Amino acid sequence: MNISTEQTLNIINRHLHAFTTKQGADAIVADYDERAVLHAPDCVYRGVDEIRRFFETFLGNLPERALELFRIRGQEAHDEVGYIVWNMGELIPLGTDTFVIKDEKIVQQTYAALICTT
Repeated sequence: MNISTEQTLNIINRHLHAFTTKQGADAIVADYDERAVLHAPDCVYRGVDEIRRFFETFLGNLPERALELFRIRGQEAHDEVGYIVWNMGELIPLGTDTFVIKDEKIVQQTYAALICTT
């Protein structure tokens, strides 16, 4: 099934809404295909269970008010591929994600972020 740019943006925005409104890892991964793959700098996470664990760890390691600093700096999509650039203030001054959507589910994602620990 071909997916439109608008559908891709809707799925990404629903994913981001679950993330920014602190709905938890289960809500964040609701838009992932069971066999989705998340490519991150430290590891490749395969399947929704591993991706859920990634988000549980990521959210658990964020300082208490970090999500309040989350800002989208850019968002683009073309057909089934979407891309966002974001930050969380000085904590994460630069983050990017690329999403590939098939059958209205996220099937591939790349993630990278510059995390400042000092």
